[in-house]
Amino acid sequence: MPAYLYMFILCLRCLQSILALNPRTQSHATLRSTLAKKSDKRHWKRNPDKNCSNCEKLENNFDDIKHTTLGERGALREAMRCLKCADAPCQKSCPTNLDIKSFITSISNKNYYGAAKMIFSDNPLGLTCGMVCPTSDLCVGGCNLYATEEGPINIGGLQQFATEVFKAMNIPQIRNPSLLPPDAMPKAYSAKIALLGAGPVSISCASFLARLGYSDITIFEKQEYAGGLSTSEIPQFRLPYDVVNFEIELMKDLGVKIICGKSLSANEITLSTLKEEGYKAAFIGIGLPEPRKDHIFQGLTQDEGFYTSKDFLPLVAKNSKAGMCACHSPLPSIRGAVIVLGAGDTAFDCATSALRCGARRVFIVFRKGFVNIRAVPEEMELAKEEKCEFLPFLSPRKVIVKGGRIVAMQFVRTEQDETGKWTEDEDQIVHLKADVVISAFGSVLSDPKVKEALSPIKFNRWGLPEVDPETMQTSEPWVFAGGDVVGMANTTVESVNDGKQASWYIHRYIQSTYGASVSAKPELPLFYTPIDLVDISVQMAGLKFANPFGLASATPTTSSSMIRRAFEAGWGFALTKTFSLDKRQSHSYLLSSPIRWMLP
Repeated sequence: MPAYLYMFILCLRCLQSILALNPRTQSHATLRSTLAKKSDKRHWKRNPDKNCSNCEKLENNFDDIKHTTLGERGALREAMRCLKCADAPCQKSCPTNLDIKSFITSISNKNYYGAAKMIFSDNPLGLTCGMVCPTSDLCVGGCNLYATEEGPINIGGLQQFATEVFKAMNIPQIRNPSLLPPDAMPKAYSAKIALLGAGPVSISCASFLARLGYSDITIFEKQEYAGGLSTSEIPQFRLPYDVVNFEIELMKDLGVKIICGKSLSANEITLSTLKEEGYKAAFIGIGLPEPRKDHIFQGLTQDEGFYTSKDFLPLVAKNSKAGMCACHSPLPSIRGAVIVLGAGDTAFDCATSALRCGARRVFIVFRKGFVNIRAVPEEMELAKEEKCEFLPFLSPRKVIVKGGRIVAMQFVRTEQDETGKWTEDEDQIVHLKADVVISAFGSVLSDPKVKEALSPIKFNRWGLPEVDPETMQTSEPWVFAGGDVVGMANTTVESVNDGKQASWYIHRYIQSTYGASVSAKPELPLFYTPIDLVDISVQMAGLKFANPFGLASATPTTSSSMIRRAFEAGWGFALTKTFSLDKRQSHSYLLSSPIRWMLP
């Protein structure tokens, strides 16, 4: 066949295919076999099959898996949905008291810097929390749109978007512009402050202390990297290391020092040695460093296929988080079936991480039922989507080892009686084959050397430092504590708030030791950058307005109620010749509102 004829036929077929897409009136029912439609579906389907035969392989894939992540288009659409409630319930549920409706309003106006400033002012780890907060149990759980067809606002995604935009700006944090220069500050602000542990709670506490004006703040960290659990135990696909490092650098911008490789221990740093070295206040934020281990795992090693979450997740992090440390640790080599024991967030992180280390199947086994799972819904759904298997009502009884490797586990069935008490039914024994077992039963503070280093502070009946929940102060007035180590914070954002809370009362304590008094009402400084030093004020009719956005004499200034609404929306002033006046209300409003009306 001549080439030109072949090309003509090809073009004709293309034209027929294009014309076939044109809309037309249907004259008959469409008929196509089920087998043919199944074949079509496989060709066009965008989401994975239920049996996951064509799922993307997860091994060594540490890309972002969060459904809440938004681009600019999605963020603007989501922000426009917000009702901007007068008494916003979402704000009541945020542990760090973010002004949520205000930062969402800023996003809807494309003021991304303004949104990020609001977020970081109340939460120095605003980007981390935007990524890992259990929002369904916090702010999103209180959204007034929860019962609508569209559903609640994706607050975590909006928070992540605004703070990621700010991160890309590469702008440093600066001291409060209203503060005196460091060398002119009162002597109390040069007091030495030590923070033990470089996790979220200490980063938060140190950031607020530095914003208050303190210039000699040192964080001691036992690892060779900072960030605490955000770095070592939250996987890269949920919280990238560059995010944690970005927030640490913001803190360092204010002069906070971090010394790695120094631990709280009777042989190294103790409260007594800190006092001898002249530290006026100390904050304990070391978390819970040891895993809670069942007695059946005593003597088992990683070579046999046994890990605790405290072993496993840091190994995964060191390999997958570029720049975290210079250790170049390989990923744990995991093949075959993996059993993860536990029902908390850490257990689900272990399960999804095991898939990325090469596991063929992952079983998440827990003692109680689905309604008793402690993990947040977001974590559970991600594990479910990645085809992790859930086995409830099983309590571990024995690990079976053959030839130096774990081959199976024995479980006993658990049941709940009418009184609510959980019991084990010895008649129901389950054997589950496995190549690797990961225990994620939580963490404890049990190291006697650490407890000795904390002397003479008092411990509660759970073996944790006893603190005042309002001030975070321990039995020793100069020592404060927060985060996991005191047992009140269960999430990153709650730890951040512990540090925030402690910073103010550390400030009050230090000032009192120097004979100075501070406000009874907490007054923590906001987040500032060089952008805030730019003067955008305007002069109008001999008056200076810090807010340059004003209303001209036109339609928006027709009535006093319209101008009032403009002021509530953030406009700075109004220039008007005439407007309609409601004599019953406007006179009192004009007298009580700020002087920003200009009537030529």
